[in-house]
Amino acid sequence: MRIFLTGGTGYIGSAVLDSLVRGGHRVDALVRNSEKAAQVQARGGHPVLGDLARPGTYADAAAAADGAVHTAFENSARGPQVDAAAIDVLTRTDGRSGRFLIYTSGVWILGSSPVPMDESAALNPAELVLWRPDHEKRVLDAATGGLRTVIVRPGIVYGGSRGIVGSLFKDAANGLVRIIGGGDNHWALVYDRDLGELYLRLVNTADAAGVFHANDEGDERVNDLVAAISAYASINPSVRRVPLLEAHQKMGAYADALALDQVVRSPRARALGWSPSLRSVSGNAARLFEEWRRGREAA
Repeated sequence: MRIFLTGGTGYIGSAVLDSLVRGGHRVDALVRNSEKAAQVQARGGHPVLGDLARPGTYADAAAAADGAVHTAFENSARGPQVDAAAIDVLTRTDGRSGRFLIYTSGVWILGSSPVPMDESAALNPAELVLWRPDHEKRVLDAATGGLRTVIVRPGIVYGGSRGIVGSLFKDAANGLVRIIGGGDNHWALVYDRDLGELYLRLVNTADAAGVFHANDEGDERVNDLVAAISAYASINPSVRRVPLLEAHQKMGAYADALALDQVVRSPRARALGWSPSLRSVSGNAARLFEEWRRGREAA
């Protein structure tokens, strides 16, 4: 199929691009400049020069595709508005049938819970993503006979040199790791390559629709992650636990999101035959530290 992809050079989007190309699909990836265009071409994609905040620069490319995968997000105050405009463009069918939109949300929309949360769990979004439920609803409500819509809620992504877990490797290598709160909270996690494989399954499964969680179900506590990562650092890093109030004053709502205690399940994704190849950061810390080092050297 011909697939239009936003965020193809981002952390999630690059993993999705790799999986879709391996799956034999043509991927037209939205990029903002020639440098990012070269990155997409090197991975086997076809760059489309444009800007997520200017729908007119990519509407035609999206319309020409058999479906779209939306992984991009502009990390700014206007980010939610840009995302809403993108949804409007990507849910247009122009009378065609058999199209799809796979939209990227996240598990922080669920909030904290003392019990495991699957795709049917009630939403209790962290302050940082208060706008997400409305956007998910807009995507799901756009489903028609001619448009299949899918929501993917990834856990915190790990692998390579980027992302929140990548920052833990960086901090450990630099000798000081900061934990928000006491560190006994659980993070829902997913390996980047496994996440990309789920998107491929969703593209290829014509009746897949609705909400799908994506996490490895390792149920790891932040303290356990830090201990495992620290064991492979060249020096034994210091660990500082920053009280949530102090962290919030410095980092705002992002600190509250990092302090969420989440145990997430992905039964709908597993029903498609998706099975993560990695089920733990702690159990693969040596491999992941080496991935992080290689990624840093290549950057």
